[in-house]
Amino acid sequence: MEAEEARRRFAAARVARLAIAGADGRPHLVPVCFALDGDTVYSAVDDVKPKATRRLRRLANVAENPAVSLLVDHYEDDWSALWWVRADGRARVFDRHAADAPAAIALLVARYSQYRDARPGGPVLAVDVERWTGWSASE
Repeated sequence: MEAEEARRRFAAARVARLAIAGADGRPHLVPVCFALDGDTVYSAVDDVKPKATRRLRRLANVAENPAVSLLVDHYEDDWSALWWVRADGRARVFDRHAADAPAAIALLVARYSQYRDARPGGPVLAVDVERWTGWSASE
């Protein structure tokens, strides 16, 4: 799958799985809501989905090891329609008062109606994608 097609399919997905590892190399995988702007994927810590704390393991892992992957996929019982896309890149975290935060949060609010009443107030995770890869059964 070409990078442009991979990016297009990724952008249309509603949820991605964020794969990260801390300094100890232990894998951590979590679903995230996201917005794509060019080759940057944004996600934010929100108050919509219950969390025990805003000091999430994913944020600590990014501080220890910024190499991450995001995966979106499509499954059907008709296996000729299967596909997946992976975005590999380097992550960074900034708080909601940082210069880039308002634009990132605005993208998330535009994409998810749940954020219109409860804008994300926590840190923002940005992944600068270095490589788009994908596979489709129909190619």
